[in-house]
Amino acid sequence: MLARGRAAGRAFVRGTWGRRLRRIAPVVVPVLLAIADAVLVNGLKIALELGVSVVAAAALLLRRRFPLLVFLFTLPGLYIGYIWFAPMIGLYTLAARRPGRVRLGICAVLLIAAHFLPYPISDFELTAYRENTLVLIDACVTSAAPIALGLLVRTRRELASRVEDLTRSLRREDRLLADRVKTTERARLAREMHDVVAHQVSLISLQAGAVQVSTADEEARAGARTIRELSVRTLEELRHMVGVLRAEDGAQESRELAPQPDLEELPRLIEMSALDVTYEGGVVAGASGAKTVERAAFRTVQEALTNVRKHAPGARVRVRVDPADAGLRVEIRNGPPDAAATVPALPGGGHGLVGLRERAQSLGGTLEARRTSDGGFVVRAEFPYAAG
Repeated sequence: MLARGRAAGRAFVRGTWGRRLRRIAPVVVPVLLAIADAVLVNGLKIALELGVSVVAAAALLLRRRFPLLVFLFTLPGLYIGYIWFAPMIGLYTLAARRPGRVRLGICAVLLIAAHFLPYPISDFELTAYRENTLVLIDACVTSAAPIALGLLVRTRRELASRVEDLTRSLRREDRLLADRVKTTERARLAREMHDVVAHQVSLISLQAGAVQVSTADEEARAGARTIRELSVRTLEELRHMVGVLRAEDGAQESRELAPQPDLEELPRLIEMSALDVTYEGGVVAGASGAKTVERAAFRTVQEALTNVRKHAPGARVRVRVDPADAGLRVEIRNGPPDAAATVPALPGGGHGLVGLRERAQSLGGTLEARRTSDGGFVVRAEFPYAAG
């Protein structure tokens, strides 16, 4: 039962009414305390003292917006109505929100004077040294306490703000350190990839060259020549990618980088794919000047043909590259695989289409990949020229 009551209390505090209460309480509670102080000191009898005290208490509603003006409104309540809460709360708010030394000094003197001098002023007895000294000490303490508390609260808020800024700065430094570690690891992986893959591809190129020289079969020589050309091109692109990965801070190296493929390379790519491909090109390569878009189109066709070779051997393929609305549209559509064809055991990570979609989105375009009703597959991408 007790646990349920605690849970209900926590739910109330965190709910809508709890948030409203936390917002209203700091404004209303000081006013209620000041009104209670005025009633206890002056009673409920309608008189000047009670009226001035209630006005001073009501002025606290605006203490956060006009702290200096509200404090000055509370001084008549202290001088005439002998109330303490309203002027002390007003001086505390002034110290917490407008902590100017001269301003606080003048306001402290005004509070001391309003507390020390009696109302009416004719009742002041200059010769009552002992009583006047005690009242003066009391007035000084009454003035110093809210100022000290207000400055303490303000200092605490500033420290909390600085700690929060420091925490954000440390988090930002941690992210920068993590990025630097990732960059270092990327460079290491790039070196490893270059050493391993370049070695294997070089061996493939050498073996293809040996077959090309030694065989008398013209078809085998053509195949070996294609393998060698693909190996050389793979090595060139591998060196370029490794160079980009190893470039410090992601900057391009000062040396000339290898040229990147564009639409002019598509016929050669299709010819070397060893697939039954029909190419329909309706865009002149380089006409738009958007090399980034052309490179994205080339990579899309390249990945789609690779997927056809892996998953639909023997299928007929149609590649279309057409101008779209202020952009470029690429479509690769293949039919069902040939049942008599042998499915090659090629490795795959399953990230090809994901990478193509991310590339298209980064250029402000779209990519769609889905199966067709005849058992084939279609990849359709659109790239705006503005991205290039």
